[in-house]
Amino acid sequence: MTHETEPAKRLKRASESRAILTEIVFPSDTNHLQTMFGGIVMEYMDKVAAISAMRHSRTSVVTVSTDSIDFVAPIRVGEAIIVESFVSWTHRSSIEVFVKAVTENLKTGIRNTAVTAFFVFVALGDDGRPTPVPGILPETDEEQELHITGLDRYLQRRKRVDERKGQS
Repeated sequence: MTHETEPAKRLKRASESRAILTEIVFPSDTNHLQTMFGGIVMEYMDKVAAISAMRHSRTSVVTVSTDSIDFVAPIRVGEAIIVESFVSWTHRSSIEVFVKAVTENLKTGIRNTAVTAFFVFVALGDDGRPTPVPGILPETDEEQELHITGLDRYLQRRKRVDERKGQS
């Protein structure tokens, strides 16, 4: 099927894919500095992002990439961690999900962004092969900004993959 004959891609609101996980940070979740292990944070982020991707596509998905996992503030014992995600951009069968982890001091209510990242999934049909996904309709300022820059991130990921293929 050529691009010209493809049916118009239906759109879904980014808010329809939003997922939120809230946990309290216990000593067993932390390192010797009593800050949360990055691997545990990334596990939470991947799970929440997968829920967003599945809500958007209504298919099974697999993680194919993580981009720009930026740890910008520590997450400490006794704080709550709130991990929130939504679909920020899509391509034919790929789904980019923006994920943010925020800490909350449960005594003061003060919240701080601790980690941000982009996770990319591929939607799979019943046959286990990539399947088309709806486009995204951003509504908030944050959703619109991330959607506008989504193509650039997609092209950067493609370039990285192509460069790695050339090295093998």
